[in-house]
Amino acid sequence: MNHYLVVFDRSSGSIVRSFEFSDASQALDARFEAEADYVSNTSIEVVVLGAKSWDSLHRTHSRYFQTVRELASSTLHRFSEARAALV
Repeated sequence: MNHYLVVFDRSSGSIVRSFEFSDASQALDARFEAEADYVSNTSIEVVVLGAKSWDSLHRTHSRYFQTVRELASSTLHRFSEARAALV
């Protein structure tokens, strides 16, 4: 499993930076450094995520990789499917 540092700007809906690590402790060290870099910016979210590949990460944590429009469309689609299942 790989470990991915993702620095996400909530205000713009974009990834500010990202790195891949094979070692979990290196990924966590990088996370703590990134958190220190952005400590005064409340719009920034810093996470380390585990996945087999970058493509897997796109599927499991899509909110970091989709535009607001894509997220809204996807959510509306899932809501419609759930509602149809109840009828």
